[in-house]
Amino acid sequence: MKFGPVPIDEAEGAVLAHATEAGERRFRKAHRLSADDLSALKAAGISEVVAAVLAPDDLGEDAAAERIAAGMSHRNVEARPAATGRVNLHAEAAGVFTVDRAMIDAINAVDPTITIATLARHAPVEKGQMVATVKIIPFAVAGSLVDRVARICADGEIFAVNAYRPMRIGVIQTMLPGVKSSVLDKTLRITEARLTRSGSHLTAERRTPHEVAPVAEAAAALVRDNDMVVIFGASAMSDFADVVPAAIEHAGGSVVRAGMPVDPGNLLVLGTLAGKRVIGAPGCARSPKENGFDWVLDRLIAGLDVTAGDIAGMGVGGLLMEIPTRPQPREPSPKREGAGPKVEIVLLAAGRSSRMGGPNKLLALFDGKPLVRRAAERAMGSRASSTIVVTGHQRERVLATLSGLDVILADNPDFADGLSSSLKAGIAKVSADAAGAMIVLGDMPGVSSADLDRLIEAFRRSGGRSVVRAAHDGRRGNPVLLPRSLFGAIAHLEGDTGARHLVEAGGLDVVDVEIGNAASVDVDTREALEGAGGVLQD
Repeated sequence: MKFGPVPIDEAEGAVLAHATEAGERRFRKAHRLSADDLSALKAAGISEVVAAVLAPDDLGEDAAAERIAAGMSHRNVEARPAATGRVNLHAEAAGVFTVDRAMIDAINAVDPTITIATLARHAPVEKGQMVATVKIIPFAVAGSLVDRVARICADGEIFAVNAYRPMRIGVIQTMLPGVKSSVLDKTLRITEARLTRSGSHLTAERRTPHEVAPVAEAAAALVRDNDMVVIFGASAMSDFADVVPAAIEHAGGSVVRAGMPVDPGNLLVLGTLAGKRVIGAPGCARSPKENGFDWVLDRLIAGLDVTAGDIAGMGVGGLLMEIPTRPQPREPSPKREGAGPKVEIVLLAAGRSSRMGGPNKLLALFDGKPLVRRAAERAMGSRASSTIVVTGHQRERVLATLSGLDVILADNPDFADGLSSSLKAGIAKVSADAAGAMIVLGDMPGVSSADLDRLIEAFRRSGGRSVVRAAHDGRRGNPVLLPRSLFGAIAHLEGDTGARHLVEAGGLDVVDVEIGNAASVDVDTREALEGAGGVLQD
C-alpha cells in the first residue's frame, strides 16, 4: 500500500485519507474512489487527493479484520460485522473471560498494522459485553501479514467466556458472644446479591457456635443438598489450624489453600468436601465491594478449577480497593481535629450521551470496568459520608452496573430536560445535616478518590462556606463542591444549565484546587473516550 498525494487521473480505486468535498457532493474518509467520483472531483477543480493506493495483494481494513476474526477459535463469543477496520467481539453469555496471552502477544508482534486487545484474564463479564476487539490501523494491510496471523490463530482456542453454571449455595455463619443478628442478616443479603450475577441461589443457612465440631456437622449436612458451601466465621482465621480450616478436615474434607495474596481477601480458605467446594469467606466478603472472595467464587461457578497454585499466582493485581468498614484497615486514617463539615457526593449518571451516536458512554469499559461503576467506587472511596447516583437514560442498565454498591439512588425521569433536572434530583437526596454537596460528573475517568479528598479538605478548611472547584493549570474544571447556601437556588434552575452561573453570581468565596489534567478530561466524544483508554459497549 502506498499512502500520500495521488493525481486524480491515477486515483481510481484509491481510498481517501480525508473527507473531501466536490461541489455539492461530499466523500467520506475511507471512501474508495470510482470513475464517476473522479469525474466529480475534476469538475470541482481538484487535481489530486491524499489517499491510499492498494497493492494487488492488499486487503482492505474491513476485509482484513473480518478474516482475522473468522480464523479465531473461541467459545461463547460472537464477532460483530466489521466497520472502520474494526471487528468487536462480544460475550454470548455471562461468565468469566479466559484468554491465551501468548497467542495475543504473538498476533500483536506480527506487525503494528494489526492489533488485538482483550479484557484481562479472568475478568467477569455480562452477556453482550465486549470482550475483545480486532483493529486494522491503516486503510489496508498486506495479505501475507493476515495469513501469518491466521496461522497463529490455528494453534487453538484464543479466548473464551466460561459461562456461569448456576449453583445451589449453602451458607454457614458462626457466632460468638456479642455478634449481632443484624450483621448476619446483612451478610445474607449481600451474599444473595453477589450470587445474582451468576444466576446462583442461596438455598439454606445454618448458624452455629464458632467451634470446630458444630461447623463440621453443618458443613457435612449442607454439602449433601448443595453444590457449594460458604462459611462466614465470626472471627477471622488467625492460624491454618483455626476453626474453619479445621472444621473442613474434621468433616472429612481437605484444605486446598488457606490464605491468599489478595487484599482485601487474605484470610480466605478453600477446601473440598464430598467432591464439592467449601469456601471459608474472609471478613471482607461481608461487604459488597470487590475482594478476593469474588475472584474464587466467580471462577468456581464458571466451571474453572481453582488450585493452590492458582491462588498463589493472584498477587500481581491483587491489591484491591480498601474497604472502609474493615475492622483493621491497611493503614490508619490520619488524625484530624474533628471530622469537619459533612460532605456528600452527587454523581451525575443520567445523561443521554448524545454525542456518542448511540452507545452510552457511562457503560464504556475502562480497564474492564464500566465507567459509571468506576466513578461510583472512587466516590465511595473518598471521605464523603455518602454517594448519591442520579440515573435517567438507560436507567436499568446503569443500575445493573452498580449492583452491590452501597450508594443512594436518585431517579431523574426528566433527564431529557437537561443538566438542571439531574442537579435538582441529586440535591433533593442530600441529607439535612450535610454542609455541602460535591457534584461529580460520571464521564470524567481521571478523577480519583484522592482528588475528591483534596476538595473535601479545602471545603472543611473554609468552614464549609466556600465553593470549592477543581482546576487544571489555573483553569476551572470539575468536580465542584457547593455549600448548602446554594441549594435553594439550584431548585430554580431550568434547562441544560449547571451551577456555574450560581457560583459566579452568588458572591461566595471560590477556592480552586489544582488536581491536574483530571479536572478537564471528560469523554463526550468517541475520540475523547478512546483516547482516555475507554472501550464503548453497544
